Amino acid sequence: MSRLALLILMLTGLLLPHLAQAADIPTLSMSLGESDDPDAWFNGLKILAMMTILTLAPSILVMMTSFTRILIVFAFLRQALGTQQAPPNQILIGLSLFLTMFVMMPVWQKIDTEALTPYLNEQINQSVAFERGIAPLRDFMLKQTREDDLILFLSAAKLEKPAKAEDTPMHVLIPSFVISELRTAFEIGFLIYIPFVVLDLIVASVLMSMGMMMLPPVMISLPLKIILFVLVDGWHLITANLLASFRM
Repeated sequence: MSRLALLILMLTGLLLPHLAQAADIPTLSMSLGESDDPDAWFNGLKILAMMTILTLAPSILVMMTSFTRILIVFAFLRQALGTQQAPPNQILIGLSLFLTMFVMMPVWQKIDTEALTPYLNEQINQSVAFERGIAPLRDFMLKQTREDDLILFLSAAKLEKPAKAEDTPMHVLIPSFVISELRTAFEIGFLIYIPFVVLDLIVASVLMSMGMMMLPPVMISLPLKIILFVLVDGWHLITANLLASFRM
C-alpha cells in the first residue's frame, strides 16, 4: 500500500504540469524580482514571512486557545458514553471550534481594538501592534496556566522567575499553557467518567446475580447511559461547567 501511494504521488506530480498546460489553467508565480531598493526587498520578505505564519495558524488555534481543553473533554464524554462514533468527529470538532470562538471572543475583540485597528489606520507601527496584540492572548494563557508548569519550563530554560507574570517569555508560556490545559481536560474527563462507570458496574452486577453471564453488559448499560444523560440534560451541564472552568 505504501508503494502504491508513493507511485500515485509520483504520477500526480508528473502529470499535473501537462494537465494544467492542456487545460490552459492559469498559474500563480511569486518572486522578489530585481530591485535596488532595500525597502522593496524587505516588504517582499515580510510577505513571505506572513505566508509562513498563515501555515502555522492551525497550530496557533489549537495550542494557544481553549480548543484543546474543549475537544479533549468532548472526546472523554463520548468514550464514557460508549457510543463509538456518535457524535462523529466532525460534529465534535465543529462544536469545539464554535465554543472556542465564544470563549476567545473577548480576547480577539481586545486584540482588534488595541492592535489591529490602530495598525490598519497607520496609528502605530508593526512592532507596537505585535506587542499590543500578543498582550491579551498572554493574559488569557496566564490565567489558565498553573504556576508549577511555568516553573518547570523556566528551570528547563535556565531562566529566573520573572518579577511579574506578564514578563514570562512566550516560548516558556505556550508549552506551560498546553500541559496545564491537558491536565485540566483530563481532570474534567475523569469526573465525567465516574457516573458512567458506576452505572456499568451496577448493570454488570445485576446481570451476574441473575445468572445472565452470556449477555454483554454493554447492551443494557448503553441505552441506560444515554437515557440518563438525556434526562439530566447532559450537554447543557457539560458545556456550562466547561465554560465556567475558564478563569476569565
